[in-house]
Amino acid sequence: MKVIVVDDEPAMHLILSKMLGKLPGIQVAGTFSDAQSAHSFLNDNTDIGLAFVDISMNGENGMEFTSKLERAGSQVQIIFVTSHKDFALEAYELSVLDYLVKPVSQDRLQRAVNRALMIWRASHTTSIPSQPSSTPLGQTVITMLGDVVVSNAAGRVKWISRKCAELFAYLILHRGRRIPRSRLLTDIFGGMDLEGAVNYLNTTVYQLRKSLEPLGLREAIRSENDGYAIELLDPAIDSITFERQLVKLSAINADNIEDAMKIEQLYTGDLFGDKAYVWAAHEVERIVRLYIGFAVKLAAALIAIREMSTASKLLLKLIDRYPFEESIVLHLMLIRVQTKDKKGLTALYMNYAQLLERELGIGPSEEMEELYRISMNRLSNKKTDQ
Repeated sequence: MKVIVVDDEPAMHLILSKMLGKLPGIQVAGTFSDAQSAHSFLNDNTDIGLAFVDISMNGENGMEFTSKLERAGSQVQIIFVTSHKDFALEAYELSVLDYLVKPVSQDRLQRAVNRALMIWRASHTTSIPSQPSSTPLGQTVITMLGDVVVSNAAGRVKWISRKCAELFAYLILHRGRRIPRSRLLTDIFGGMDLEGAVNYLNTTVYQLRKSLEPLGLREAIRSENDGYAIELLDPAIDSITFERQLVKLSAINADNIEDAMKIEQLYTGDLFGDKAYVWAAHEVERIVRLYIGFAVKLAAALIAIREMSTASKLLLKLIDRYPFEESIVLHLMLIRVQTKDKKGLTALYMNYAQLLERELGIGPSEEMEELYRISMNRLSNKKTDQ
């Protein structure tokens, strides 16, 4: 896969090019110090699969660069590389694949690139199945959204223990890489004495292989150089399918809104459900941000075509999952205003304000307070005019 680097620091061109050069399947096709040069190159080279983009560049910044690509329907995957952590949540409102904070480690870079490679290879081979029922016979189907489930034509896995399910989830999240035993001991069995942790890891590896054996997947767990890796032939992974679909549908409008609604339905829960694996917290949050950003865009598109009922149902589902997410409440407020539901608007705003005060000790943002004040005045004036 061909990649480019867009960063106004020449040193980063050298650093990232050297780090990317160590990764198999990756070719650095160009480095650019400004967004305009990168746009020109991408217009002339349609085979670029991935761009590493700095956010804080002079002139057109990274988010503006990415937004322009999205509006143009570009299929180039974007990974932000920046020293500004504060931009992370805003960045995930865009269809970016990942967000790396400088200085970037080789391990973190490799994980991001592995994810990009999987998506790129899938989009350049066969079409993406939208439903598990279309999965070819014999293919391994892995559910990561909402649970940890493995199945194929032979049946569905029955985990011998919770720890072997956790070890499988860990290896799947880091698929394509050998994970040292020392790292597994720290991430999964941390807090135990070393001898006990080693024995627990050995037992868990054995249990995992036994759990996968009825599906013919015992040998998928490989021991390599004092570490472990998982090897599966072209598995169908729901979280990957979801992200691929998001990449393909960067903008939502009246023409593709039905496709967008089908994609939203693929998100059946947060990564690994209620398992709360500490080592997965970053990835869980990343996918949550992707989902919320996409679902809110879908709701906005539904509102734009006056599908208020459908938009409201979607937003209410979102607020039930993520009650503190302001963008969801703001769109629900917009629906209340457009449907002239003054009582509903007041109840929505007051309930949210009370939730923030009770749980977090804060109030609504200035933007929300201003929207509520203006909306109430508008609805009151309309009622008086009538």
